[in-house]
Parts: sequence; C-alpha cells; structure tokens
Amino acid sequence: MPDNLKLYEAIMLLALCEEKGTMSGMYVEYATAGAIAAELLMLRRIKTDEDNKNKVAVLDDSPTGDALLDEALTMITEAKRPRKLKDWVHKLGGIKSLKHKVAQALADDGIVSHEKKKVLWLFERQVYPEVNPQPEQELRQAMRDAVLSDSEDIEPRVAIAVALANSTKLLPQVFSKQELKDRKQRIKQIENGELVSKAAKEAVQAIEAAVMIAAIMPAITAASAPTSGGC
Repeated sequence: MPDNLKLYEAIMLLALCEEKGTMSGMYVEYATAGAIAAELLMLRRIKTDEDNKNKVAVLDDSPTGDALLDEALTMITEAKRPRKLKDWVHKLGGIKSLKHKVAQALADDGIVSHEKKKVLWLFERQVYPEVNPQPEQELRQAMRDAVLSDSEDIEPRVAIAVALANSTKLLPQVFSKQELKDRKQRIKQIENGELVSKAAKEAVQAIEAAVMIAAIMPAITAASAPTSGGC
C-alpha cells in the first residue's frame, strides 16, 4: 500500500469506478469516516480511554497538515462531551460533502481528475475518473497479498483497508467470488484484528461496529440499496 496514500483515500479509490469516475459501494461515507478515525488513532492524535468507558480522548490537537484529518480532529477536540469511537465514526460520516472532499484530495494528488458532466441536459454531476492507476494497483496488490497469504504479520493500514472494504461491500472490486469464498475465514481474522497490533485492532473493531450501526439505522435504505454497486 503506497505510504503517501491516506486510508480514507484508499477507500475512495476502491469506491470510484476507474473510467466513469462515479462512486459505488454501500455506506462509503461511514467507511471513509472510519478511515479518518483510524488515521488519527495511528498518528496518536486520539485514543480510546479505558478509564472512561472507552470514550475518545484527544492526545494532540495540533494540525496534522491534512485538511480532512484536521477538520475531524477539531470536531473531536471541540465536542462538548466525549463519545465512543463508533459514535465518532458515525458523526464524522456526516461531514458535509465528505465523499467529494476525499475525491478532491485524490484529484489534488494527481490520481484522479475532477470533471463535471451534465445529466439529462439539466443536472450537473461531479465525476472523478482515474488518471494515475499506480496507487490503486499497489493498494489492490497489498490487499490481495494480505488476504490470499497466511502471513501473521499484516501492515495495520492494509488490515484496516480490508476491513473497511468488506464492511462497504467493496471487496468484490478486488477479489473474485471464489477467492472471497475460499478466504472467508482469513478475512474474518483480519476484521477481528487478530493479525495486527492492539492499536490497529482497536481501530478495526470500532470501525466495523460503526459501519454496522450505520447500515442498520436506515432500515428502508438498506433494504433497497444495491449490494455492491459494481462499475
């Protein structure tokens, strides 16, 4: 997985159809929010406080140099009361224009382009077709290596990317049906955080819980939503 690729950018790359530049997948904003929370955990900007019912505590509120991470960190810092990580993932998923902010970050890095297309000659739609496929290729290969091997040493960011992609039905973009069937137990191990450090395990489990909550709450939407939103 490319070192300069943020976790939230990784999820968006998987959700974007390479040629069309449109977004697929279910609850991508919550997976994106989960990735943002995971980045803050891994950067040691926040932690879950075992002495306060595992609610999130801010360790360092100085700017990270990343606009989206800073926006999330400010929200957590300025909150009137502490919340659990899964609640923060749900709240961060409501950041205005979150998906487009992430896609724009990819555009700023030269990985996708930002275009506006007319729909039915009346409505304008923002699309982000891929222009530099290398980061996504490296991401997919890292995920494949993690899932298809039996190594007990998985890079934490790759494990989190696999867990988030599974939660949002994006793994079929990376693996065949047979591969997903054959490696079901392995994916479950990664989701449970069994193969990563305590900090990464904490992130994976909290994010998984938050995405599940997000999926359950809008029951009507969940019942009518497409399963994987393929390209």
